[in-house]
Amino acid sequence: QVQLVESGGGLVQAGGSLRLSCTASGRILSTYPMGWFRQAPGKEREFVAAITWGGSTKYVDAVLGRFTISRNNNKNTAYLQMNSLKPEDTAVYYCNRIRTLAQSDPQDTLDAWGQGTQVTVSS
Repeated sequence: QVQLVESGGGLVQAGGSLRLSCTASGRILSTYPMGWFRQAPGKEREFVAAITWGGSTKYVDAVLGRFTISRNNNKNTAYLQMNSLKPEDTAVYYCNRIRTLAQSDPQDTLDAWGQGTQVTVSS
């Protein structure tokens, strides 16, 4: 099993930045892409961004040009740099492995969800 731990969330004003980290541990036997997801109050969990082992990326339109996903394969860690944050980015952010960039629905993830990290953007 793979355990996922997210960190780096916090309270920030609109226009500010945060950098989230996701560390995977356990029996990581393959090189699946890593994705970031978020769930706002009263809404379903949604895809945000993903990155393959080789560095190919995919983003939801709402964060294009503002968020950047990256990963350090040696450390089994993925990052989400979030700039120009907006109040609508407020959510709990989660990471999880996915099979391919094309299969980025939260229902297609491979591992149990971690605790997530809260991001709150004030206006």
